[in-house]
Amino acid sequence: MAENLQLKNYKKECNENTVFNAVNVFVQPRTDDSEQIRILEIYADQEAYKKHIASEHFQTYKQGTLHMVKSLDLVDMTPMNPDGMKEIFTKMK
Repeated sequence: MAENLQLKNYKKECNENTVFNAVNVFVQPRTDDSEQIRILEIYADQEAYKKHIASEHFQTYKQGTLHMVKSLDLVDMTPMNPDGMKEIFTKMK
């Protein structure tokens, strides 16, 4: 339970502070297994993502959650409607 709180705090900090370079972060438990968490992080571009993973905030989070991560898949995606992203995510300029 404390570990889930750590993930929620990470999400809250990323979403509330644009210093972390994330447009938005979604932390979701799987419906078929609430012990498994999926994190969807959306960045404005590759440079914003690189800044985020180099940040002290992310490195602290990563080191503190290594024991929780059983697998990690990083998937680059391209939005089908980039202009629509600006309407959905008000942080994106």
